[in-house]
Amino acid sequence: MKDITIPGGKNAEKARKLMRVFSPLTGAELEGEYPVTRLEEVQYAVEQATAAFPVFSTKSGQERAAFLTAIGEEIMALGDDLIQRAMMETGLPEPRLNGERARTIGQLNLFANHLREGSWVDAILDPADPDRKPFPKPDLRQMLQPLGPVAIFGAGNFPLAFSTAGGDTASALAAGCPVVLKAHEGHLGTNALVSRAIRLAAERTGMPDHVFQYVVGDGYITGLELVRHPGIKAAGFTGSFSGGKALLQATHQREDPIPFFAEMGSTNPIVVLPEAMCLRGDVIGQQLVWSFTLNAGQFCTNPGLILVREGDGLDTLIDAMHEAVLTRQSELMYGNGIRTNYDLRSRELLQLKGVTLIGKGADGGPLDGQATLAKVNAVDFLIQPELQHEVFGPFSLIVVCPDDHSLLHVLRSLGGQLTATLMAEESELHGREDLMAELIHRCGRLVWNGVPTGVEVSPAMHHGGPWPASSDARFTSVGTQAIRRWVRPVCYQNIPEIFLPLALQSNNPLHIWRRIGAEWTKEGSGMRDQG
Repeated sequence: MKDITIPGGKNAEKARKLMRVFSPLTGAELEGEYPVTRLEEVQYAVEQATAAFPVFSTKSGQERAAFLTAIGEEIMALGDDLIQRAMMETGLPEPRLNGERARTIGQLNLFANHLREGSWVDAILDPADPDRKPFPKPDLRQMLQPLGPVAIFGAGNFPLAFSTAGGDTASALAAGCPVVLKAHEGHLGTNALVSRAIRLAAERTGMPDHVFQYVVGDGYITGLELVRHPGIKAAGFTGSFSGGKALLQATHQREDPIPFFAEMGSTNPIVVLPEAMCLRGDVIGQQLVWSFTLNAGQFCTNPGLILVREGDGLDTLIDAMHEAVLTRQSELMYGNGIRTNYDLRSRELLQLKGVTLIGKGADGGPLDGQATLAKVNAVDFLIQPELQHEVFGPFSLIVVCPDDHSLLHVLRSLGGQLTATLMAEESELHGREDLMAELIHRCGRLVWNGVPTGVEVSPAMHHGGPWPASSDARFTSVGTQAIRRWVRPVCYQNIPEIFLPLALQSNNPLHIWRRIGAEWTKEGSGMRDQG
């Protein structure tokens, strides 16, 4: 939790590399210098997290819940200093950051309530049968247990909700796993403030030292060293495909490969069917432009592909989108690198065969993202795979499909997605069951007549998808199910009752839902006390 410095370390006398944060608001570096964490300090941090694990993992659900709640209280106690620093570091407006702070605290409280209720451990009790022939059946009991120290990578586009105390950190701490965070270099000051809040919350609630620490790195080197350390037992990442893939490879090349949960971007296709387009093409067009230009398109659920089944309302839809794009004001992007990459990628796509520009929004300052809408036909899209790649920013491409066959062909060419959206009348789906099946096959969340931007923090939310949207489509990074990334099942066979975890003891002292045989119940098991 404290600054990661080894007293008397062998390189203590050497000059330390310092990082500063660039502000997209002022176009200059902000006050504050942040020392880059040395290799031996990364190792030391993981060793300290490893030492904290046996203590932290045995804290009760009630104790860990109190810790998470206290983190939220300490974040709120930072007041306007936190919001102002985050504004300077990201260029995000104050209302957006106030909302993100509320979301951060909300998901901490959601996990706290999840722990207090307690059934998330998935306790299963399978009674013994000593009279079974030809061999007696043993007493078997299973529940989820934490993996160990976890490495988390702060996200650039959410300085609060997906960063220091964001969903990955909250879910790992809820599971009983100490966290070593790789702070995002774009908002190191925000990270320092939130890290202090976590430290104070840990002290208030009696958590072990070093239950949370962070490291500061320049590029991927620090992150690679972190995930390669044998003490790290799992890692979570939100960021680019190239960064996520490099870290994924590093985790697989370890002597003991570990789970790596990466969210790496998505084009989030939206399918628009003819009847809906004919009835409300103007409304749909305005919705789509609002969604792909929101916050300069810097959302992982930004709809970068709009697949339109040609019909009578096509001109209405495109005209509405064209008009809406022209009136969109440019917005600040997170930094010069993000803006430069956006300009480069959007220019490259506009130069490809068959791609025509529909319109651009108002241009702005040097770091502003200019809304851009383009169009291509299905054939040209299919022969140019680079058109499928995400453009991180306020860019969207309409793919015009003349018939259902070409629409399905385009869908089948796409990789995995975080989301897919269907703009359609209910009557249009009869006879198009294969279309729904293709969308479900490719996404983690299917949206009906809405937009994918905006991810509800909910027990039912799934924020993940097939490769390359995420590294493991079975898990989510949002909602209470995110805790499952940091645990593993453990089976106890014929263990005396007194040595069993409370969740598995026969009389159910925690009063949680458990499965006994084939039934879910909160009652005691009536199983034989073997103590």
